[in-house]
Amino acid sequence: MKALKFTTSAAILTAFFAAVMIVPSGARTAADDPFDAAATFKTKCVACHGQKAEKKFDSTLPDADLVDIVMKGKKPEKPPNMPAYGEKGVTGDQAKALVDQMKLLKSTP
Repeated sequence: MKALKFTTSAAILTAFFAAVMIVPSGARTAADDPFDAAATFKTKCVACHGQKAEKKFDSTLPDADLVDIVMKGKKPEKPPNMPAYGEKGVTGDQAKALVDQMKLLKSTP
């Protein structure tokens, strides 16, 4: 009887973990997303925008416009161009987190 309970429990756990591994990444929730806006800013954005987001970032623009720029990119009058990070797998929520991070950095003395 104990062996049957153990085998049944093991089968259920195996099925659960298999199902978790099969779920497509698009179906996962934000809690599953390991995106770190601060780390992403340091590795991808700081070179052009500066440590405090003081360069080439207009924090007075509406958030929707800033998110759109992160997602679709922007060609300013002078290079460097802002790349389109939506093409690189950044989601709208992640772009919003980056915008929030930049606003936080810019407002911090």
